[in-house]
Amino acid sequence: MLIVTNASERLILYAKFYEDFTLSQSCTMEIPAALKPILTFFHPVMMWILLGVSIYALYLGIQIRRTRKAEGDAKKALIQGKFNLKHHQIGSLLLALMVMGAIGGMGVTYLNNGKLFFGPHLLAGLGMTGMVALSAGLSPWMQKGQDWARYSHIGLNLGIVGLFGWQAVTGMQIVWRILNPS
Repeated sequence: MLIVTNASERLILYAKFYEDFTLSQSCTMEIPAALKPILTFFHPVMMWILLGVSIYALYLGIQIRRTRKAEGDAKKALIQGKFNLKHHQIGSLLLALMVMGAIGGMGVTYLNNGKLFFGPHLLAGLGMTGMVALSAGLSPWMQKGQDWARYSHIGLNLGIVGLFGWQAVTGMQIVWRILNPS
């Protein structure tokens, strides 16, 4: 039995255990050859689809603003479009798929390379993931008519769409490097 008498001995023991554990648990998992192309390119394809869905959500949001500001028969006609319901549903879908897409992209990158590449694409993707969560979190205040929440929601989502466009370009550069290794 090992008896640890002071904090420094305990710290040394923990460090030794951690070192032994990490050396024995190195990333040896490999993606099966048949699944590798599918998993490697699932993230970029899904993100391009989500960029399109984000632009559609933007369109729905604009229609909600038009409905809110319209009057009379024009307002009645716009209400028939149920833009608020569609926007809320698409926003929920975007939240779920963007978070899962970010996690999946990092997971596949780690499995393929044994590490994550710390750079602008990763940081912007993580920022977008946080922004989409913040944007969705504003829903209760927007439903209560809080203008600060609406303007924050709009600003966050315009930022997301802008970053999404930039991510599409940098993501295609990454795909190009995968397809054409030097």
